[in-house]
Amino acid sequence: MIDTVLGSVRVQVRGTGEPMMFWPSLLMTGDMWAAQADHFGNEHQVILVDPPGFGASEKLTAPFTFDQCARCIVDILDGLDLQRTHFVGNSWGGMIGGTFAATYPDRIGSAVLMNCTASPAGTRQKIEYGLLLRMAGLLGGIRPPLTRSVLKAFLGPTTFTTRPDVVAFVRDTVQRVDLRSGGWAVRSVVPRRPDQRALLSKVTTPVLVVAGVEDATFPLPETIAMAEAIPNAAIAVLEGVAHLAALENPSLVNKLIGEFVFRG
Repeated sequence: MIDTVLGSVRVQVRGTGEPMMFWPSLLMTGDMWAAQADHFGNEHQVILVDPPGFGASEKLTAPFTFDQCARCIVDILDGLDLQRTHFVGNSWGGMIGGTFAATYPDRIGSAVLMNCTASPAGTRQKIEYGLLLRMAGLLGGIRPPLTRSVLKAFLGPTTFTTRPDVVAFVRDTVQRVDLRSGGWAVRSVVPRRPDQRALLSKVTTPVLVVAGVEDATFPLPETIAMAEAIPNAAIAVLEGVAHLAALENPSLVNKLIGEFVFRG
């Protein structure tokens, strides 16, 4: 547990060597990166973050800003006595990975930002997530059929058809979310999300943006627009993948991360 600007945050640390920090999507915990920890943990120091308000981290009681999330990453590094880290983020993690890279260039190596956006939330997304929060409040938590709505937003037809273990993992993780705490995160990351395209033009670190062809939350044009906002960013477009690439196709994602971050 590490004290940060957003409360006490739980991290799982494995291995030694060049640090790699992994921050997940909304509603997920550091456990979504288990396949990456197994793959990279023998040669590198892998840091899996339960983001503020989720998993074993301290519950949220108010909204936050992306600047505070970036500061939270710095606080984690300071708590582990680390100067720099490579950073891998999914969705929320990818967005604030961009904030971190632009704001603290001396604390980051390379960045892999997956299934994310630099754009503010559109009207449809605000309405959908607002409805989800209201219904969850009435039901006392994220329960079926709300869980099915989250699964549909996070996973695509390929995963529903061929990866039942991933569907079960996401369903179980979502159903354990503390609604009151998670609601603050949803409000902060969806309707309150800033337009970061101007900020990302200041990024100097190497960045790979990863998009899923089946991602219904951030369709391909939106993720490509994020990559175009970052100078010299590379982009990888994955077939058969939706919003949680590292869970849906871990072997391919591990290959992409390894080749980009440790390309020598």
